[in-house]
Amino acid sequence: MSSCIFYAAFIPVYILILFFTILIDYYAGIAIENSKGSRRKLFLTTSIIANVGVLAVFKYYNFFTNNINELLNQLHITAHGLPLLNMILPIGLSFHTFQAMSYTIEVYRGNQKAERHLGIYALYVMFYPQLVAGPIERPQNILHQFYEKHSPDATLIENGLRKMLWGLVMKVVIADRVAIFVNAIYNNVPENNGTMLLLASFFFAIQIYCDFAGYSYIAIGAAQVMGFNLMTNFKRPYFATSIDMFWKRWHISLSTWFRDYLYIPLGGNRVPVPRWYFNLFIVFVVSGLWHGANWTYIIWGALNGFYLIFAIVSKKWRVAFNRMTLISRNPVIFKIIQIVTTFCLVTFAWIFFRANTVTDAFLIVKKIFTELGPPALNSSLVLTMLYAFSGITLLFLVELYMEYSSREVPLLQHSSVYVKYASYAMGIVYILLFGVFDGGQFIYFQF
Repeated sequence: MSSCIFYAAFIPVYILILFFTILIDYYAGIAIENSKGSRRKLFLTTSIIANVGVLAVFKYYNFFTNNINELLNQLHITAHGLPLLNMILPIGLSFHTFQAMSYTIEVYRGNQKAERHLGIYALYVMFYPQLVAGPIERPQNILHQFYEKHSPDATLIENGLRKMLWGLVMKVVIADRVAIFVNAIYNNVPENNGTMLLLASFFFAIQIYCDFAGYSYIAIGAAQVMGFNLMTNFKRPYFATSIDMFWKRWHISLSTWFRDYLYIPLGGNRVPVPRWYFNLFIVFVVSGLWHGANWTYIIWGALNGFYLIFAIVSKKWRVAFNRMTLISRNPVIFKIIQIVTTFCLVTFAWIFFRANTVTDAFLIVKKIFTELGPPALNSSLVLTMLYAFSGITLLFLVELYMEYSSREVPLLQHSSVYVKYASYAMGIVYILLFGVFDGGQFIYFQF
């Protein structure tokens, strides 16, 4: 019931969409398990069509309609324009749709028994900590937990609250603070030079990570307080030494979803090389489209696909270059170069993700490479930058510690009770003093 109230707080009537897909998938799962032969695939197909159909209508109909109408206009066929739908996108639609689809696919594959309890299955789809922005769970990990008794556990509660505290720091202190700078620059691209746009692009890379990873910490922590274990969704992706490693650390629940339910069914890397490259590219294009119905997201996905393919194609050349220049002889320097290079490539792709239009994105790229100059900073932006850099420094130090130790957040897990609880208090005060509390919703809620 609490999950229903949580979701209905957005637009109450939209909960009917959830009920529709829940009923379809609940009965489809049972039908798949009870059937044999082609009927199993029929029920799976029905489930997928229902889920993708809802996604297509609410998220993609206007996008494709606008593009078709534009094509008709280019062909001077204006009398038959398709109508647009005036609808608000249901919050977190892509997340709970993919989670629902993973259930019926796993039942079809024989990896998960069909859930007979409608309430338990509904909770699987609607579990409120991760309902609107993930992690996108698998039925094998979460369904059985809804049958287990969860008594209050002081250790789990403290661990969960600690994750939530760090998630709030990432969101309201860092992400929402740098968002002030990013929005000011990206919403006025023609008026800013390349230096300002470069700074804003760097800040957006930090913003989107802290915004989304911050939510994941809060969601995982909230679930842990109640005794539930959700999958890890981020593993310090900006410490990745390659694009391939980045995608093994970023939005892990989505990356593995596409790997298991799209990339591998397409043939993965067990096909001729050209087809392998196609599989990689199409997965990233679809990933871009999953994020949003806009060409900016599609280009962002395609660019990441290109990065990965180019890394595979150029591997021998890069190894030969490293040997020739002796760069790899110093492991520390070599690793730093890899991390910085990967971060720069990812940040470049984020330009297309954040830009309001494709035209803006290419103008930003052009200005970064041709119009560098003194940054035009007013006193407000200077203050924002100072706050932002202090938060980013904290983030870097914490993640550096987490990368090379077994603990999650230093001080918050200190062996001394006094240091630990003093750190909790300092974290709360830090949020209250430096947090931005009118920064709006989490970025990924719109997906």
